[in-house]
Amino acid sequence: MSTTRRQFLRFALALGLGALVTRLFFKKEGWRHGRQRWQIDPQKCVCCGKCASHCVLHPSAVKCVHAYAMCGYCKLCFGYFAPDAPRLDESAENQVCPTDAIRRTFIEDPYFQYTIDEEKCIACAKCVRGCTNFGNGSLFLQVIQSRCVNCTDCSIARVCMGNAFTRVSEKAPYLLK
Repeated sequence: MSTTRRQFLRFALALGLGALVTRLFFKKEGWRHGRQRWQIDPQKCVCCGKCASHCVLHPSAVKCVHAYAMCGYCKLCFGYFAPDAPRLDESAENQVCPTDAIRRTFIEDPYFQYTIDEEKCIACAKCVRGCTNFGNGSLFLQVIQSRCVNCTDCSIARVCMGNAFTRVSEKAPYLLK
């Protein structure tokens, strides 16, 4: 059976219109999985520590980040030192972080710079809790997009106590303080 020119043109037109409608629909809806990413809203995060234990990845795709512009470069950083630290030195018993993921570097008296070692961070949120409760909040948790597998149903989002997990545009994948 041969196809006439008119039948071919109808088929091509229908196919083209279908592709156009599909493209417009997915662009309008944001096609949730391909164009949106999971992220933590730092304003809603309650530092519960579930990011460390509920991510499908081990270690978690969530990491602590440091907003240097907000930081006071304090000698006494509440995200670094345990509240009951006997001394202000780099000894493990004086630090909040259980994995030694925060590096403290002397700048000039009395200023220190604090840097997060992303590979060591497990997203326990202990440093974030200290910095938020007693400091200026320059430490906060974020989903590192290069690590996240972008699950359709994020296992951390299901258990997040502060309802801080949200979908954001892939074009602006980070929510900052």
